[in-house]
Amino acid sequence: MNRAAIGVRMHSGWGALVAVSQSAGKVEIIHRRRITLTTPGAPGAIQPYHFAKDLELPAAEKFIEDCFAASKSLAAAAIQDVVNELRARKYRVVASAVILASGRPLPPLAKILSAHPLLHAAEGEFFREAFTKASESLDIPVTGLRQRDLEERARKTFGKAATRISQQINAAGRSLGPPWTTDQKTATLAALLVLAGNHN
Repeated sequence: MNRAAIGVRMHSGWGALVAVSQSAGKVEIIHRRRITLTTPGAPGAIQPYHFAKDLELPAAEKFIEDCFAASKSLAAAAIQDVVNELRARKYRVVASAVILASGRPLPPLAKILSAHPLLHAAEGEFFREAFTKASESLDIPVTGLRQRDLEERARKTFGKAATRISQQINAAGRSLGPPWTTDQKTATLAALLVLAGNHN
């Protein structure tokens, strides 16, 4: 079985997922998809903290907990589907990477709900955490990588090959077709980094 890793860049309610492998120094994009971490039509699911700010604190906590459980379940189902598909193609997923924001740790819920900028920060963290916990529940090790650190980590990990790898990632869109945006490119680089660091 060939070793593979998953990278994901999350947004509110969804994420861009890419699975990669590497053979003889060549980057292989073996799978990509959009994963959805909310139930269509579920009230407040895409922006759970925005929805919860109008609730009493105990109800807000319960709502966010319920949304998190649903999002984690959807993430686990999506990841398992990718793992199964890749296994059928003789690839074994050994690690996953989540692109992190560069934000500070979040304060308690009551403070989040009273400050609009924190609502957005909390929602970003919410969906990244749902993906992380889902991966861990499937025994796939997860590494969080800050987007602003990716290039430096690539230089440290790949040395002189880092430039060539970056060129391969940028050029991949020509053969793969759209979408091939910053989402997919950063998810690919993050996946390659965790693949390089995992030797299972």
